[in-house]
Amino acid sequence: MPRPRAVVFDMDGLMFNTEDVYTLVGTELLRRRGHEFTPELKNAMMGLPPLVTFGVMIRWCGLDDTPERLIPESNEIFLGLLAEHLRPMPGLMPLLDALEAAGLPKAIATSSGRVLMEACLAPFALEPRFEFALTAEDIVHGKPNPEIYLRAAERFGVATEQMLVLEDSENGCRAASASRAFTVAVPGEHSRTQDFRGASLLVDSLADPRLYAALAIEEDFDRPQGNDLR
Repeated sequence: MPRPRAVVFDMDGLMFNTEDVYTLVGTELLRRRGHEFTPELKNAMMGLPPLVTFGVMIRWCGLDDTPERLIPESNEIFLGLLAEHLRPMPGLMPLLDALEAAGLPKAIATSSGRVLMEACLAPFALEPRFEFALTAEDIVHGKPNPEIYLRAAERFGVATEQMLVLEDSENGCRAASASRAFTVAVPGEHSRTQDFRGASLLVDSLADPRLYAALAIEEDFDRPQGNDLR
């Protein structure tokens, strides 16, 4: 593709290790109810909006609960774990620096709610570095529906084909691909077995030179890469 005019980041598992945190959350939430949070359940829930995510959990475990009851409890557990466990994903900070040096605008499009998103961004003072952020509260149909990426393109004032999207989950990639954005899959530890055949490009991390090539920007090789978590 030609150099994109805008870049959109998913958040959970893409910008931060929140999938690790959500594993702890799901484990505790189901422990309280006498159930186990399995990798298979985790995989089925990944990348979906909260109401759908907890609907999956309820059906999977046969819980006598509703998403409306589980969501606040889950959020409370999640927020209590962030200070100890939250980390940026490798390559995030150098990539943001490189995009800013190249003058490419960027946004966030996450299935999380705004409170949780802001709690993740705040320790690293990241929110001011993005043009805008779209969350679960800003859309009617969550991923894998393309609505959130269609809205992002509208906010940027560009065609979706001129937008590059970074996603770590199958559902997120399906949403981005359906919007006709150039979709870059960046699988993490929790999503490596998912189906990314619809992605335009598959890379190993946010530090992957193939991503920089797709963005038509220069990588700062003076910065530490790989496990850089600053």
